[in-house]
Amino acid sequence: MPILAPLTASDIGEIAAAFAALGWNKPASQYETYLREQTDGARHVIVAREAGRFAGYVTVLWRSVYEPFAEAGIPEVNDFNVLPDLRRRGIGGALMDEAERLIATCAPIVGIGVGLDTGYGAAQRLYIRRGYVPDGRGITTHGRRAEYGDSVKIDDDLVLWLTKALF
Repeated sequence: MPILAPLTASDIGEIAAAFAALGWNKPASQYETYLREQTDGARHVIVAREAGRFAGYVTVLWRSVYEPFAEAGIPEVNDFNVLPDLRRRGIGGALMDEAERLIATCAPIVGIGVGLDTGYGAAQRLYIRRGYVPDGRGITTHGRRAEYGDSVKIDDDLVLWLTKALF
């Protein structure tokens, strides 16, 4: 079972290096911002370690940037990552369990956005298995709702928004 703990300043270098080794654009500055937001109470970051090694993380945005969630007071599970070589070991499930447990202390519903390209296939399946359902508002691209007849680019910003009742 992974060890879960809040993000600390000493985690940042290891996290950034792990993603740099994969060629992913997740610089240390991103986690410095997350740590500031955590200190300010806007975000909570949960870091997972397996055998002492960084394995993944998830963040909770207490006020979602997705307007329907923000208006309804639905916290958002945001930026969820498990290192590819450590997937399918229960790390992602443990991270999601902890994020949902934290959110359940103050809200009855959790929200999450998931990308629509094939790179998000595992996440899409995980969220559905965990009981998340589409919020019924369609998809967004670069922060705006895609409307019937729109042409959209398939990238990390093409998102379907999901919710789950926690109790």
